[in-house]
Amino acid sequence: METVNDTQMDLLDRSLVQALTIDGRASFSRLAEVLEVSDQTVVRRYRRLRTTGLVRVVGLPLGSRVGLFESWLRVQCAPDAALPVAEALARRPDIAWVTLNSGGTEVHCMTRARTRKDRDILLLEKLPRTRRVTGISAHTILRKFFGGPDSWAGLDVLRPDQTAALERPAAPPGPERDGPYVLDAAELALLSVLGRDGRAGYPELARAAGLSESTARRRLERLRDLEAVFFDVEFVPVLFGYEAEATLVLTVPPARLAQVGAALAGHREVAFAAAVTGAASLMAVVVCRDTDALYTYLTERIGAVEGVGHVEVIPALRSVKRAGMLVEDGRLVDPPPVL
Repeated sequence: METVNDTQMDLLDRSLVQALTIDGRASFSRLAEVLEVSDQTVVRRYRRLRTTGLVRVVGLPLGSRVGLFESWLRVQCAPDAALPVAEALARRPDIAWVTLNSGGTEVHCMTRARTRKDRDILLLEKLPRTRRVTGISAHTILRKFFGGPDSWAGLDVLRPDQTAALERPAAPPGPERDGPYVLDAAELALLSVLGRDGRAGYPELARAAGLSESTARRRLERLRDLEAVFFDVEFVPVLFGYEAEATLVLTVPPARLAQVGAALAGHREVAFAAAVTGAASLMAVVVCRDTDALYTYLTERIGAVEGVGHVEVIPALRSVKRAGMLVEDGRLVDPPPVL
């Protein structure tokens, strides 16, 4: 009989989570085969992880592929206003990530607006009028070096043969894979469901999109092949023993930006890295075991990357929203419905 309680994660749980980061929609039977356990065990473990808010699989559009306007915002607030501002931002459907930073006086968030107008209304009208907001800096995401469909290397428990068995074959190149992809109404309906549950069944997806189950399956597979949609596995890192999460803001000369970005993408501590507009040209989110490990990463890994100038380290005090999921008491919960 399994004895793992709701707040513990053993080796099988970690293996299952890593397997889902490789293919978030792999069937339970496939996961069981790779993890060398029974189907029933995988189903029980996944349902426990999901219903207790420890792990969520979500299907998301790849912003650069489908034309979303993505920006990283730093919102400075009065000390007693930062948490209410962060919670208000987290309730917005066009904001995917929200953290409380810098001693509780700064909120970081990632916007994913469908139009330039929607983005500008948030930046130029709504936020500046928010009470106790003292400053806003907006940084457009120019190029992602790591994040989105990339699997974070911090979960490293599967054998190489298990990893290879779960990897989806690359789609053949074609003209549809070049340039932006415009999502139609049915695909937006699919994403509305997948954004809450990336493992939703085809009957539910078909009903939401007004399609047959076979057509819904083909549509989703096509979106994946065209790299318009990816599946993200969200969890709170502290549950896996990672206590220190921080945003790094790096000053890098333009001639070295691509090389530095590629170097950071190869660091197992990096969960997200991108070139951005602003005085500093690169930002990264790093996850480390503890503050001592963060110090070691800064001095030995970042310090060894040629081309890095000034580095600002901004610790994350609290996650408020992760990939569209609200974080309450260390658990992932569904956001309120959009009215």
